Amino acid sequence: MTICKHNEHCGGCIYQEIPYQEQIILKGKEVQRILDEKEIKYEKYLGIEGSPKQLAYRNKMEYTFGDEVKDGEMTLGMHKKGRFMSIITVDECQLVDEDFNKILRAALDFCNEKGYPFYHKKSHEGLLRNLIVRKGEHTKEILVNIVTSSQIEFAEKEFAEMMRGLNLSNKLVGVLHTINDKLADFVYCEKLITVWGQDFYSEEIMGLKFKVSAFSFFQTNILAVEKLYTEALSLIKDLDGKTVFDLYCGTGTITQTLALRAKKAIGVEIVEEAVEAAKENAKLNGLDNCEFIAGDVFEVLDNLEDKPDVIVLDPPRVGIHQKAMKKIVNYGVEQIVYISCNPKSLADNLDFMQSYGYTIKSVKAFDNFPYTRHTECVCLLELLT
Repeated sequence: MTICKHNEHCGGCIYQEIPYQEQIILKGKEVQRILDEKEIKYEKYLGIEGSPKQLAYRNKMEYTFGDEVKDGEMTLGMHKKGRFMSIITVDECQLVDEDFNKILRAALDFCNEKGYPFYHKKSHEGLLRNLIVRKGEHTKEILVNIVTSSQIEFAEKEFAEMMRGLNLSNKLVGVLHTINDKLADFVYCEKLITVWGQDFYSEEIMGLKFKVSAFSFFQTNILAVEKLYTEALSLIKDLDGKTVFDLYCGTGTITQTLALRAKKAIGVEIVEEAVEAAKENAKLNGLDNCEFIAGDVFEVLDNLEDKPDVIVLDPPRVGIHQKAMKKIVNYGVEQIVYISCNPKSLADNLDFMQSYGYTIKSVKAFDNFPYTRHTECVCLLELLT
């Protein structure tokens, strides 16, 4: 990686000046330090596995319209390091496909030519809010979604024509327009308009097909997550004839890979849109032994008649609340596989499970986000008998 021109102000890539092999050693040691500091007793620490791609691996970017200095020229990109109100244009980012940079620059130029104002966080006046670009790693399909308020009419058809005219390496499959008039500074969909094409892109993971809609959660680094999932599934003993719970399942990627081997796979996820996407994708893959339930894991577990033989956990960064953890360990399953995107919350949860008789057989770290501080882990836990 050459030093990015945005490095001084962006703050996303903290390891730019360190060779990649040194980066992953540092990140692997940091995971081990966090576990040791919490006095987690693990039988094997299997080190860290690097990402198949170190650059252009991100399949989604959520850019923000704004300005870098007050009343300065309009920008489109990321929040400036340490300055929440300032936005810097990141049209040469190396973590994304070059098509993302072309789309960003074209969108910014189009909106500047139209004289559109960006949406001010304090006054709540203006039009332009966000630009979201998503890509299928294996399918090379790209989805573009511009997010605006409804205060000024946006030339959406002209915008779509401009996007369709770009010389892209990937295939543009849809141009969307999202209306968001909420005051809060986050992307919210009050109305979604398909201006051209379709409102989803396709992806493939581990031989399964997925339709990823505009706002569906989906893994960011597909090639790396395939390695992580393969590792996680390999830890589970024979699944034939067994029922497996996939808790915090998102769009059900792991649930469906489990269903290929298990008697039944049940995914639980609090985001209803993700559950609907999971159901649709299971149909797409011809899997009739998957069940997906929308709701909080803590509440859903009280109403499930099925009993698991194996549990897979893949929670958000905050980890799992102790009340939910207690219900999970009370099933007394022989094996639990824990996939984590935050070593600190992982250590807290492992500490809890240790106190309930679970042994941590192995821990392995994965660098799914090269050049950034983020690290994923896969742990195998077995119940002492």
